[in-house]
Amino acid sequence: MSTIKTVSAAAMASAFAAAMTMTATAPAQAQTKEKCYGVSLKGKNDCAAGPGTTCAGTSKVDYQGNAWKYVAKGTCTTMASPKSPTGKGQLKVFKEKKA
Repeated sequence: MSTIKTVSAAAMASAFAAAMTMTATAPAQAQTKEKCYGVSLKGKNDCAAGPGTTCAGTSKVDYQGNAWKYVAKGTCTTMASPKSPTGKGQLKVFKEKKA
């Protein structure tokens, strides 16, 4: 019976260590990525594509101003976004300019 308890304790310790590792890497990833609005193509956004959509992959058009994609931190405003006011990706939601 003690063998079962030992295995269970080892399994619990392993699961706890894995959970702690995942938690520790999430903030690190957030520091290296940023949300960039207006750079994703239709259906290729990471999440939050505005009213009438649910989440990832739900943007209705290319370069939608309220749809974002995670990009390397510091690169968003250098990426092309033909519908944004500046022609580059934005760090906040924007209203697309007319074509």
